[in-house]
Amino acid sequence: MKQELKVLYYLKKKQCGKDGLSPVMGRIHIGKSMSQFSLKINADACLWDTKSGRMTGKSRMALDVNRAIERINLVIHTRYKELRETSPAVDAHDLKNASQGIASTQATVLDSFRTMNDNIAGRVGKDYSRAAYEQYLLSYRALEGFIREKLNRSDLPFRTLAYSHIEDYCNYLRVDRKFSTGTGSIYLTYFRKVVRNAVNEGILPRDPFHGFEAQREEVVHKTLTKGELERFMSDEPRVRQQKKTKDVFLFGVFTGLSYIDMKNLTYDEIHTMEDGSRWIISKRQKTGVGYRVRLLDIPLAIIEKYRGQQPGGKVLDVPGKMTVHSGLNAIAKRCGINKALGIHVSRHTFASLITLSEGVPVETVSRMLGHEHIKTTQRYAELSLDKIREDMHRLSKRIEGRFTLIEGNL
Repeated sequence: MKQELKVLYYLKKKQCGKDGLSPVMGRIHIGKSMSQFSLKINADACLWDTKSGRMTGKSRMALDVNRAIERINLVIHTRYKELRETSPAVDAHDLKNASQGIASTQATVLDSFRTMNDNIAGRVGKDYSRAAYEQYLLSYRALEGFIREKLNRSDLPFRTLAYSHIEDYCNYLRVDRKFSTGTGSIYLTYFRKVVRNAVNEGILPRDPFHGFEAQREEVVHKTLTKGELERFMSDEPRVRQQKKTKDVFLFGVFTGLSYIDMKNLTYDEIHTMEDGSRWIISKRQKTGVGYRVRLLDIPLAIIEKYRGQQPGGKVLDVPGKMTVHSGLNAIAKRCGINKALGIHVSRHTFASLITLSEGVPVETVSRMLGHEHIKTTQRYAELSLDKIREDMHRLSKRIEGRFTLIEGNL
């Protein structure tokens, strides 16, 4: 049911001054809510028309007072229209605050999200990467779409944000937008950050996310087996871009570098040690965490292949990510690799097949990958069946003859 707005103007005659003037007051009614306020102007009670809420006559005072009332009245009705666009339920107290420029109670989700994103934009290249900032922008657009399509609003005031909105947004991401659980979780995390900021600033008295648990699914990281890697390495692409794609992928397989870190790798980040070994020592663009990895024969050969060909001291000629993915899957198809390949598969393969499966401690792998937490490395690194078979074979050799089965215990 539509709540009608009524605004009444009257004189507070009990506070009549020595000059015979009384303060002009206003009273806002919306449904059953009511809020009073002072217009901070005075009027002559003898010329005041109670019914119209205005002064009578054409004296200078009457014209000035009536113009001031009309101006305030226009502001109130304009603010009311704006609030109705974002919330179907507007009370008189909120409208008074909005009309008087008190914004804290009218803070909205999308406006706060934009402010947060603007702040992050200024930190790109410092403690945020461009890719991370773009994820925030995509998250904002998804939330904006939900509010517009499902709530039929242009924004959502924090005071109306409820637990049900969070559940509905989660369902919107999975069903309407068909996002994966992982992508949906990232977008919910950014939304939660906006809400947490509002709680910290005193805009929200409590966290609407309290008690909410997003659906999680076990992430299975793709990695190449030893046989698949051998087939991939033996392929000889005829297309120039696929040749570059193959080199970039193999560089990642034997160094563990991410796509963006390979793209930005410069000769200044390659160091020669006293023993003649060569290492990449740098910081990950995504997290700023330092990493160091020794260059093996294959990545060294790839470096020499492209030496001096790139501007700005760059080491590799890295195609665009979509070009890389397209090339990888063309190679995979020729090699009989029946799995979709992305550039990140090279990093997973380094963690599982090249390092952990060869007995490199997980702590060392974590340092080479530039992970902040070792749990991240453990999720990346999935031991191959070959490694499990080798470990069990060594175990069987070590314990052979040390245990005797007593038949009577069967």
